[in-house]
Amino acid sequence: MNRIPLAALFAAAALATPALAAPLTTTYATLSTAAAITVAQAALAECQRQGYVVAVAVLDRAGTPLAMLRDNLAGPHTPSTATNKAWTAVSFRTSSADIAGMSEAGRPATGIRTLPNVVALGGGQMIRGKGVMLGAVGVSGAPSGTIDDACGTAGIAAIQDALELD
Repeated sequence: MNRIPLAALFAAAALATPALAAPLTTTYATLSTAAAITVAQAALAECQRQGYVVAVAVLDRAGTPLAMLRDNLAGPHTPSTATNKAWTAVSFRTSSADIAGMSEAGRPATGIRTLPNVVALGGGQMIRGKGVMLGAVGVSGAPSGTIDDACGTAGIAAIQDALELD
């Protein structure tokens, strides 16, 4: 009777396992701290230019804060609100203003508003480069989410050309 060595059986099993054929690690692009600081500074400057006192948070693609700036006159709630607006954008891969619309009372996604850290107000936007989400910016403190969004857009514009060229 022919016996197959045990090592050969293990080798054959390993080759036959599809999970082992797939990569076990991945790499992806995300914002650098330097880029996050540039976004935060530009967003804060835009709101200050318009006369608004705000906080700005910039998160990486995993939702981890990279930069936070707060006008010294902005309310104490604004840093956490800005962070959670950005987190909402990262988490749902859309703007926090879009989440506000799709989660209004009576809509199927209303329950999203009850999840921890979700802020369903304008002011949280994804930061993309070459079509890939790299992170998000959140702004809080202006009289409306539309103004918060405009300041965040100014922050993104400060790095957008460099992101598209990389």
